[in-house]
Amino acid sequence: QVQLVESGGGLVQPGGSLRLSCAASESIFSINAMGWYRQAPGKERELVARISGSGTTNYADSVKGRFTISKRNAKNTMYMQMNSLKPEDTAVYYCWMDIYGMNYWGKGTLVTISS
Repeated sequence: QVQLVESGGGLVQPGGSLRLSCAASESIFSINAMGWYRQAPGKERELVARISGSGTTNYADSVKGRFTISKRNAKNTMYMQMNSLKPEDTAVYYCWMDIYGMNYWGKGTLVTISS
């Protein structure tokens, strides 16, 4: 069973930056798509950013121009650089991968934006 492991969350002041990472626990020949979702307290989980196998990216309107998703195929690893963070970005961020048509999720990493 493939496991996804996130890292990079934490507490940062408004305007600061964080970089999230997500790694698959084993070598995978083909990942259809990867992405980051987040869930804030009292809210539904929402898509933040997505990257296809070919590298096409999509972002939620709320993070466009501030967040950048990227991947390293050789290491089955995905990243998200988050800049100009706002208090409303506070949430648990979940890594997601579509591997051979099946959805895999990480356990989440907490990002807190507060002064």
